[in-house]
Amino acid sequence: MNRTPVLLLAACLVLLPAVWISAVEHGDARMPNPFYAMDTAFARPGLSTEQQLDMVAKLGYAGIAWTETAPDKALAVAQQAEKRGLKMFTIYCGATVTPRGELTCSSQIVPMMKALKGHGTILWLHIGGGGPAFDSLTGGEPLVKKLRSLAEEAAANDLRIAIYPHVGEWTARFGDATKLARLVDRPRFGVCFNLCHALAMGDESRIVPLLEAARPVLFTVTINGADRGVGKPDWSRLIRTLDRGTFDVGIVLRKLREIGFTGPIGFQGYAIPCDSRSVLTPTIQAWRKLSAAGPSAAAEK
Repeated sequence: MNRTPVLLLAACLVLLPAVWISAVEHGDARMPNPFYAMDTAFARPGLSTEQQLDMVAKLGYAGIAWTETAPDKALAVAQQAEKRGLKMFTIYCGATVTPRGELTCSSQIVPMMKALKGHGTILWLHIGGGGPAFDSLTGGEPLVKKLRSLAEEAAANDLRIAIYPHVGEWTARFGDATKLARLVDRPRFGVCFNLCHALAMGDESRIVPLLEAARPVLFTVTINGADRGVGKPDWSRLIRTLDRGTFDVGIVLRKLREIGFTGPIGFQGYAIPCDSRSVLTPTIQAWRKLSAAGPSAAAEK
């Protein structure tokens, strides 16, 4: 038997990942990340859920993010999305924590996970309240154990949980959310990077090292157009369509390429004063340009 073709094939298979990584690093390949739209961008008055999903699908988005609702309703939306070739990538759920470390989660989270079993959805967990100092956590606290229990429930339903950093909450800072996710130390528990909230918290200059530190636990990312140097929650300047703003979104995308992040990337469209189509259309066009033309394209917006 001539083993030469087999050996050549094996060599090619070994080289392919390195070739792909090189192409991505030099901006020669389209970013592989699915790009989804948060319901903050399209759930506007005047359109039914079906019409909203039709528009998202027609414009070419890969899926949606949704907001916590009754489990049966969440499942219905996920199924409606799938009929249109969309995936419910994430759903926004809440929890609160006290200074003593007492964690209370929405009563719908576990039933939600059971309802969405097998759909591959990430449950965004935003944690409000005034919890203990992050540097004081060791991993043995009841709140960490409770988060591990949630992670195990997610694993049983083939889902994942990601902390959603949000201004004004205990996990407002992405770096703190990353520390917590690493303390929980479960494969199905991670973190989401939200560009607008990172900018609002004054972390503009720290985005690159923050993403580097989060590499092992980064499940999803949200981006949008924004202005440089704001440093406070001025959403009129920090949440814009992806084609607008003076902040170079390529800072985020270049780092995501570098760390090999291939997970879903979402568009945050909260409170942009336009109809859904006027928000989603320029954004998907900007995404196609940014993801296809390489990291340097962001600076040319």
